[in-house]
Amino acid sequence: MPYEWTSSDAPDGPRAELHLWPYRSLLRRDFVIFISLTAALVLIPLLVLIGSPVLWGILPFILVMLAGVWWGLSRSYRDGEIVEELRLWPDRVELDRHDRNNGHRSWSANPYWVQVTMREDGPVPNYITLKGAGREVELGAFLSEVERTALFDDLQTRLARLSTMTARPDP
Repeated sequence: MPYEWTSSDAPDGPRAELHLWPYRSLLRRDFVIFISLTAALVLIPLLVLIGSPVLWGILPFILVMLAGVWWGLSRSYRDGEIVEELRLWPDRVELDRHDRNNGHRSWSANPYWVQVTMREDGPVPNYITLKGAGREVELGAFLSEVERTALFDDLQTRLARLSTMTARPDP
């Protein structure tokens, strides 16, 4: 799954930390192999046209197609450079989102008052939100529906365990 939990017993550090990132089905190494194979498969039929003026009429379109595939996959990688970090302390919950397009955004609240909800009416099925400190923030919208369901159950369990560790604070 494209998220992982880490735990810490350090007195100053968070009790648990969650890192989320978008799933990558095509690794960088595979990206180069894919582009190379695509170029080879497209250019092989052109070997027949070597020395013919028709080659010069078709070649620019093939190069534009290869450049478009390269640009599209590169853009997909850049857009997917999102990392969400959720840290749980007994007295606070912090969410940091590092996004290439929107920069860095943060949210924090007291875990006793944080509500985790999964909405069916959100932009994606099983939309997870955290509500606290007067704001509602999304979590893991880039995950698959099954991954969000598993994350929701896990997050509810961890927050319930964390809120029992602390006394009831003021809202």
